[in-house]
Amino acid sequence: MGVGGKFWELLKPYARLEGYDFLRDKKVAIDLSFWIVQHETALKNQATNPHLRLTFFRTINLFSKFGVFPVFVLDGTPSPLKSQARMARFFRFSGIDTSTSNVAKEGVRISKERNSAFSKCVNDCVELLGLLGMPVLKANGEAEALCAQLNRDGHVDACITADSDAFLFGATCVIKCLRPHSKEPFECYNMSDIEAGLGLKRKHLIAISLLVGNDHDLNGVHGIGLDKALRFVQQFSEDEIFNKLYEISKGDVPLFQDEIRCADDVIPCLDESSPKPKQSHCSFCGHPGSKKAHFKFSCEYCVTDNNEGCLKKLQGYKCNCSSCDKVRKEKDKKKKGNWWIKVCNMITREPNFPNDEIIEMYMCNNRGVFTDGPLLRWRDPKTELVVDFLAYHQSWQPSYVRQWMLPMLSTIYLREMARNPNKTLLVGQYEFHSIQRVKIRYGHQSYVVKWKKAISDELSCAVPVEKSNMLEEEFIEVDDVPIDQLDESIDPQIHVDGCWILTDETPELVHSAFPEEVVKFRQEKELKEMKRRKTSKLRSEGSSEMSELSKPQGVQLSITEFYCSTKKYSQAKPVEDLTKYSSNPGDGSSKQERKVSSPNLSKAVRRRLLFG
Repeated sequence: MGVGGKFWELLKPYARLEGYDFLRDKKVAIDLSFWIVQHETALKNQATNPHLRLTFFRTINLFSKFGVFPVFVLDGTPSPLKSQARMARFFRFSGIDTSTSNVAKEGVRISKERNSAFSKCVNDCVELLGLLGMPVLKANGEAEALCAQLNRDGHVDACITADSDAFLFGATCVIKCLRPHSKEPFECYNMSDIEAGLGLKRKHLIAISLLVGNDHDLNGVHGIGLDKALRFVQQFSEDEIFNKLYEISKGDVPLFQDEIRCADDVIPCLDESSPKPKQSHCSFCGHPGSKKAHFKFSCEYCVTDNNEGCLKKLQGYKCNCSSCDKVRKEKDKKKKGNWWIKVCNMITREPNFPNDEIIEMYMCNNRGVFTDGPLLRWRDPKTELVVDFLAYHQSWQPSYVRQWMLPMLSTIYLREMARNPNKTLLVGQYEFHSIQRVKIRYGHQSYVVKWKKAISDELSCAVPVEKSNMLEEEFIEVDDVPIDQLDESIDPQIHVDGCWILTDETPELVHSAFPEEVVKFRQEKELKEMKRRKTSKLRSEGSSEMSELSKPQGVQLSITEFYCSTKKYSQAKPVEDLTKYSSNPGDGSSKQERKVSSPNLSKAVRRRLLFG
């Protein structure tokens, strides 16, 4: 969706790789349809109401894990061009032949049913987001257009959408997808980087979309792809690009920027002062001059030791003389000029180009109706109503829903404690107890915080239900981008006996809410680390002392030295016949046996005799 011709691949080299905490405490506009459309491919026929499941899990993750303040934007009434393009896309991908009236009517009926089902999904998600306390805005037209306006006017810091035409609507920072369960950073596209890398601004991008196709005109200009469109629009400045398109569409082909004087005469006329046409070159060495002249003596470019002739040119050799350089430049100009005329002729043949309605739609800066700016307020979630809503639509147990909402509630609690330390209890029952340890998951650090039940009442602690076989929430990109599944890693551990719970929290958020507890935890951690190092050092020193004491005194340090001394000893006292010792086993000469060696025995036998 958005600009055609694999537009994202053109922008990808200029994307920034941002880390896990890039969006923390930032406002982000989210195209809700970007999420809802994905449920058909993500969990089709495998889960109940997957659009609600995706919306619920993703919202909690964005709010609690990434620390984002999400703003959800809905599509308004589409323009007639957008409706026609949607219908054409539906017929194209469904394979319906529009030439048959009955088949076309059936296709229209199916399309209306799909739109009705999609509207129901949107209404369900809006109701759920309202219960979660998230702000929801409705655009006059397309949702990504309002997201771009909020971003451009400074109401939000970034947009999350897969529609590449968000840049055409004026967005300055676009995130295509977030992968929470990956050590790899995510891609963040800034308009400033695109301008610096490609030299393209907003109007340039709109011109490219007109040439290659967009959501309002799927075809664009016949015969022009993304590479041609990019090369074409880079010839003009942002202020003149639209005017040039109007002139070309009327048949007024402008001069090419590479010193081409007229469209009919691509090669400039050579005047008297210009160099002569290409000179004759030797076919043997490739330098200016004839082969006959170079036969006996080498030319000035081929200087040999014996001066016996020129050297044979290498394969692929190109002469760099002024004549050859001039010819190459002329050929390059002619090639570029022919390309330029060909592209301009393609634009001239396109009817109703450029479309004024599409240009006005992209350049319009009023995407929503606001009195004093957009109303962006994040309220506390209505937990019990969320429990009832998901129990009705998803058949989830109340304890399961409360467990999943706990990270969101703890994030809200810590933010309020940072602003107003008078707030005492989490969900009215639990108080901050301590920081248990540091946890690292997918390369991201967090504190495991222990919450203890403060009020003993007749209600028992919530008992977690067994995890169902439902598929886990998924983060998906469109345009054949891989799926990244989201497991239930933020699911808190609830202990019934002691009535306490554990949650994973962001270190910065915990520090802002409970700075003294964080300092205490760090001091205790450093003290434990010092004790551990001291104990390890003492153990290593003790083991080295024991090894020194356990070494026997007077032991030969080298077997070679020991063997050499024994050999000398055996040479000093000649060895008697070995059969003598074997015939008298009881004469007490076994020790003497071990100390002698025979030159006729192998080294292995002598070692067994010596050390046996």
